[in-house]
Parts: sequence; C-alpha cells; structure tokens
Amino acid sequence: MAEELIGKVVHYFNKIGVVVVKVEKGSLAVGDKIKFRHGEHEFEQAVESLQIEKEAVDSIKKGKEAGLKVNEAVKEGWEVYKIA
Repeated sequence: MAEELIGKVVHYFNKIGVVVVKVEKGSLAVGDKIKFRHGEHEFEQAVESLQIEKEAVDSIKKGKEAGLKVNEAVKEGWEVYKIA
C-alpha cells in the first residue's frame, strides 16, 4: 500500500485520547486510513471523525489543524501518513 506523509501531531490530549493533527500536504478526511509513526513505533487506524474548535468537519486541507480520536497514545511530533 502507498503511504504519503501528510502532516504531524501538534498536540495530544492523553486523558481523552485525542490528537491535533496539522496537515502540511494534501488533505485529510473522515473515512481515510492513516498511520501514525515515530521511529520504530507505528499504528494504523481509520479517521472516524474530525473536529475544529469542537465543530465536526468532513475534511481539512493543507495548513489546517483538526482534532481526532486515536486508538493508541502518541506524542507531539509524530508523523501522520495517509494510506492509499
């Protein structure tokens, strides 16, 4: 499967398991399959929802940030890849 680096984690809320992702290339949408990676650690998941300032959105484009729920703990600086 092809992977494209689209952004990075800019914040992680550990109590609620939510990250803020900044898209630096392309776009991110509900339903996309993504991978979080930092060194040897990585995991994949589907984007089930996106929120900007507590408002649900369907997608975000380059330069925007949105929050999404994650299945595993991550930290700031982790890379985010879209899986095609």
